[in-house]
Amino acid sequence: MAELLMGVWGVLGVLLVRGGDIVECIGFPPTSAEPRRVLVGRRKPRTSSSSVDRKWNTEKLGMRIGVDVLAAGMAGGLVAPVVGMIDRGIMENASGRATLRESLKGSVRQMVLRPGSFFGGRPFGLIFTLYFGTYLTANLIDTASSTLSPPSSTSPSSSSSSFSTTTSGTPKFLATSTTNLALCLYKDSQFTRLFGPTTTGPKRPVPLPTFILFTTRDLLTIFASFNLPPLLAPTLSTHLSTSLQAYVSAASVAQFVTPAAVQIVSTPLHLLGLDLYNRQGAVGGRERVSRVLRDWGVSVVARMGRIVPAFGVGGVVNMKVRREGMEGLERGKGG
Repeated sequence: MAELLMGVWGVLGVLLVRGGDIVECIGFPPTSAEPRRVLVGRRKPRTSSSSVDRKWNTEKLGMRIGVDVLAAGMAGGLVAPVVGMIDRGIMENASGRATLRESLKGSVRQMVLRPGSFFGGRPFGLIFTLYFGTYLTANLIDTASSTLSPPSSTSPSSSSSSFSTTTSGTPKFLATSTTNLALCLYKDSQFTRLFGPTTTGPKRPVPLPTFILFTTRDLLTIFASFNLPPLLAPTLSTHLSTSLQAYVSAASVAQFVTPAAVQIVSTPLHLLGLDLYNRQGAVGGRERVSRVLRDWGVSVVARMGRIVPAFGVGGVVNMKVRREGMEGLERGKGG
């Protein structure tokens, strides 16, 4: 009986050890010719990720954010006049209030003869806020990326990312898209009411299908403006001659080409959204498609002309001002 009890306790001890509930099971005589062993549980001590040292690149963070704001402000202020005039022209041309040429002439005349009214007006403020907010968001994502980067394996005392680091991943796309969509949808709703069909009654609300089409249009533009250029630039660099790249970089070419090219696809979405607002009611699908095709040619040229300053010129200005500012801060490290 004593040997049976001892055997049972030995089995229980082994089971407990394998379950990881105890650390040792000692003192039971072996039931075979094997030597006496000490059984040790295999549970490993847990390590917390917070215990791993991680160096954040927070040097001159306030000044880096200031550079982000400056670059976004310069880019937004540069593109807002041109983009505002083109947006107004497209809206008035689609609503029948004025042709594109007439609208552009009127806007230029207002900017030259009444600059206070033009630059202090609601249209300019809406456009500036849109692009300033979009560029600032993209810049802050890049700064956050360089700030949160782990130390380099070859030099643990310093961050692996410089101040001027740029990114092209999903977080940047989501952040810039969210900001641009919110600001652009608000801008479009206001422009549609300001420059839509002339009515004597209260302004009509913008229908949901128009918002959906504008959202899809802006997602395409944002992806082509902020995510595609960094991915396309290395490929362009291998195809551009060295002499040409001495005057214009592959990154600048990509920044101009991709936002303009996507307008071929996004312009019909824009025109259909405007038509759904301008002609609410029982209008056949074939008639709407006919209207979109009628305005597609002049509108796609106008939107390419709009997008080149907005995300081409503006993107290059924002990129270069930020890069030079950040490189200046890096040169002043320890100074």
